[in-house]
Amino acid sequence: MEIRTTPDTLASSGMPRGLLSILASLKFTLVILFALAGGVLAAFRGDADPLWALALPLGLFAVNLGTAVVLHPAFRRQPPLLLFHLALIALVLLLAVGRLTYLKGHLELTEGEAFSGELAGWQAGPWHPWRLDRVKFINEGFRIDYAPGVKRGPTSNVIAWQDADGIWRRGVIGDDQPLLLGGYRFYTSFNKGFAPTFAWRRIGRMGDPVIGSVHLPSYPMHEYSQARAWRLPEGGPALWTQLKFGEVILDPDQASTFRLPEKHSVSIRVGEGASEILREMRPGEVLRLPEGELSYLGLRAWMGYTVFHDPTLPWMLAAVLFAVACLAWHLYSKYFARPWNREA
Repeated sequence: MEIRTTPDTLASSGMPRGLLSILASLKFTLVILFALAGGVLAAFRGDADPLWALALPLGLFAVNLGTAVVLHPAFRRQPPLLLFHLALIALVLLLAVGRLTYLKGHLELTEGEAFSGELAGWQAGPWHPWRLDRVKFINEGFRIDYAPGVKRGPTSNVIAWQDADGIWRRGVIGDDQPLLLGGYRFYTSFNKGFAPTFAWRRIGRMGDPVIGSVHLPSYPMHEYSQARAWRLPEGGPALWTQLKFGEVILDPDQASTFRLPEKHSVSIRVGEGASEILREMRPGEVLRLPEGELSYLGLRAWMGYTVFHDPTLPWMLAAVLFAVACLAWHLYSKYFARPWNREA
């Protein structure tokens, strides 16, 4: 079927005839597809901002498709075909809006620690509403079983969260079972490890000491490098901490479970050269420094999380299902509503 554009349609649009024809042409569609492919390649290589490299071609594609629907009478004469293309326009616009409002990030929480609304790293669109400060949940511990050969099984992470009514609830999330809260999806990740916990009281400071944990590199990925440099709060000195234990946590010859070592110590190094202080500490011991007292409280575990936000996902699913239904309607009315053998 040949699609023709009538002069009356162009005249009633209020726009120059040549511009409308260009916007609705298949040649413009081809240019947009090349621009979209170039945007994907540039974003992948890091040569361009992924947001505008994808959102701009998608927006132009919606304009191209919408103009074609308005100009060509063939779409309006076939309701299922018209609705199918309108669903495609909605889908393209939703893709562009999704790139403008999305958030993808990650964070780490020690056992017993509450989420403060801060992320360790993130990528987000310029229209993201940033409502993470309204999200409240606590990491209450996790369990990960390993098959022989240190093959990781699913994560079961017990958490407590505060719902929209202010009521605290408890549940289990995992690698593919998220916590849905405030429009955000929180998943556990493969990152987890040990977290020595300290209390720091600076000389002259009134009140309770500052308590915090040091997240050592992920275990067992960095099994033989369980050390990290960090700095004490309130202007305290820089430290280097290493975890030491002699037992096998994850046995490659049999099934095992991620757990804390039964016996361990931490090596603390402060300063360099002649002023260097090297001390091995066990839970309950105190290291006195010129700036204050550092107490080692014990060892806990930390869990890494990924967070994702895209409000367009349910609408995109609805648009896809609607487009499929309209296409099925169009094909049925075109090919199945009449007999194949008309002579018979």
